[in-house]
Amino acid sequence: MSLYLDHFGLDEAPFRITPHPDFFYAGANRGPVLDALLHALGDEEGIIKVSGEVGSGKTMLCRMLLERLGDRVDSIYLANPSLSRREILVAIGDDLGLELPPEGTHGMTRALQKALLERHGAGRRVVLLIDEAHAMPAESLEEVRLLSNLESRHSKLLQIVLFGQPELDDRLARQDLRQLRERITQHFQLQPLPRADVAAYLEFRLRTAGYRGPNPFTPAATHLIAKASGGLTRRINILADKALLAAFSRNLHQVDRPQAQAAITDARFQPIQPQRVKQPLSKPLSKPLSWRKPLGLGLGTGGLLAALWAFGKSPGQQTPPPAPPASPAPHLTSAPPQEPAAAKPVPPSSGLPPRTAARLAAFEEWIPLADPTHFTLQLLVTDLGSSGDVEGFLERIPAGMDADTLRVYRAGPPGRERLGVIYGDYSSRTAANTALRQLPDSIRASGPYPRSISRLP
Repeated sequence: MSLYLDHFGLDEAPFRITPHPDFFYAGANRGPVLDALLHALGDEEGIIKVSGEVGSGKTMLCRMLLERLGDRVDSIYLANPSLSRREILVAIGDDLGLELPPEGTHGMTRALQKALLERHGAGRRVVLLIDEAHAMPAESLEEVRLLSNLESRHSKLLQIVLFGQPELDDRLARQDLRQLRERITQHFQLQPLPRADVAAYLEFRLRTAGYRGPNPFTPAATHLIAKASGGLTRRINILADKALLAAFSRNLHQVDRPQAQAAITDARFQPIQPQRVKQPLSKPLSKPLSWRKPLGLGLGTGGLLAALWAFGKSPGQQTPPPAPPASPAPHLTSAPPQEPAAAKPVPPSSGLPPRTAARLAAFEEWIPLADPTHFTLQLLVTDLGSSGDVEGFLERIPAGMDADTLRVYRAGPPGRERLGVIYGDYSSRTAANTALRQLPDSIRASGPYPRSISRLP
């Protein structure tokens, strides 16, 4: 447990490096990449590859994918890249509760195919997620290729997602792995956070951990952390944790340049290798999409899918701002930054379409009385400027859904405000997941997920 929790009024450690779904930051295009991954898996075609530098958030993305796959999907997660061909088959069989025959990989593969066909006939899908795929032996990568051949008449029986460092691309470029390379139909690449997003990331983690005061990280400290981390989320977490500890040790409630510099000195990070991708996913396209000329983004098919998903989905999903700060705690001496005059918030219902305004009013009546230990279902998130999308979404809500428990909230700092659509009030995550499975298909297609009411603005 971090020593500074009580000092800063935190409920839990905000910058732990162990992946935790509640701390998934959907900014810098992480949210659209997750959505695009789910969409790609829905196509049931080929192998999917996700690459990124050490500490860029691949494992967190993998955990989020596991949470969002749905109840009719059997997921298998392989975290050990050094498994042999036989050990891979045994691990898959164990996760699926199968007793595979011991007489060799061929017999094991046939037994696995039979079991997968039975699950496919019952309307279930099986997804295999392999972490640290760049470190797999060549024979194990060959087994992955053979597993991708298991299929019914119309679709793959086993969908495979490879997560790895940039070295995975180098390995797949080898001539002896060209057959595996040709089976990869979607490519995604996680880029470091742009420096402009690091401040929002720090505050998002703090708010998620229960912080209620003004942002303790000064712009100078944030700049140093952003520069030293290279935008890699794991490095940001380590530096932020050390900087908070340095402030705590001096009985300070603000992290400024000296504390950030002390954290950087203590971390002793090695320089980051230059990124080979010329343009990150988070950079907006400067020209309209043209199908007659290559886009030149260096993104691959999956990167293009993620970019298009970001255009088709709401821009607000790209950088989720933290909940608005509450009044500073009595022990904090620093005052919250002054908002520019042009950025003053407007009244909650000002300029919103009628259905959206009505559901926002319903949220404001409900939230003070809601039990923070309960859960709701997050149906949609978009930026304030796309309120027409929210209005259209509300217009398309099927008649069978309870309109009284459909609510719209508004969150985020001025200039980066978002609108969210939530549904229901459930006593537990299990109850929320049960309700999620009962949503109409048209609503489930948008990727709803349970969310703690305590995390709402």
